[in-house]
Amino acid sequence: MNRRNLLKGTLALGALSALPVKLHAQVAPGSVRDRKLFALAKEQLEKAGSVIWKQDVVGIADFGLRSSEPRFHFVHLEQQRVESFRVSHGTGSDPEHDGWLKTYSNVEGSNATSKGAYVTWEWYKGRYGTSVRLGGLDETNNNALQRYIVMHRAAYAEPEHLARYGRLGRSNGCFALSEEDFRTALLTLSGGRLLYADSLGWAEDGSLVTRPQPGDLALLLPEDPTGEDLANPGVY
Repeated sequence: MNRRNLLKGTLALGALSALPVKLHAQVAPGSVRDRKLFALAKEQLEKAGSVIWKQDVVGIADFGLRSSEPRFHFVHLEQQRVESFRVSHGTGSDPEHDGWLKTYSNVEGSNATSKGAYVTWEWYKGRYGTSVRLGGLDETNNNALQRYIVMHRAAYAEPEHLARYGRLGRSNGCFALSEEDFRTALLTLSGGRLLYADSLGWAEDGSLVTRPQPGDLALLLPEDPTGEDLANPGVY
């Protein structure tokens, strides 16, 4: 599905459409990472073109960081600020369940995260309550609608899960957030805005974060004397 056909398909969702907001910001404030995020947000908006109805906020999921880190950045282009949240990745992208995404997939049934640009669509009631449909704009994620890749809340993305297991649980490829953070996403990132996912690995100071070698991963996982962690919690 190319971007032209995808745009035609979204016209039926007219209730959520709105005129694009003109971008006034020229210089991004904040950390080195934030300046990189502003530049990337504008680059991806220009690439997506008129498919994106609202251009005030862009979501950037940096899957180059571990799931224990705030890696889902909401770039407020008009307000010149960045909010960061935690977000889960797919089981197929992290079979070891160590919190690091290793691979992407656009294949149905892979339960993996897909990289690329998405347009956020309407709210709907699903397995996890209110969720947000997503449309993939690139060849790397254009099966998102058929794969039911969405944004939703999940218990395995709550702070309590992180405190117990040292990383978030995994989704079936969806962007899963905590209850509180998802409420922000509903109001901030839905309704025709751009979401972009890639492995950037950007620390706040602008340096690159690299994934540890397999022999070092055990150091990142908390001990679980109950043995319950062996059941692979957070897989849905």
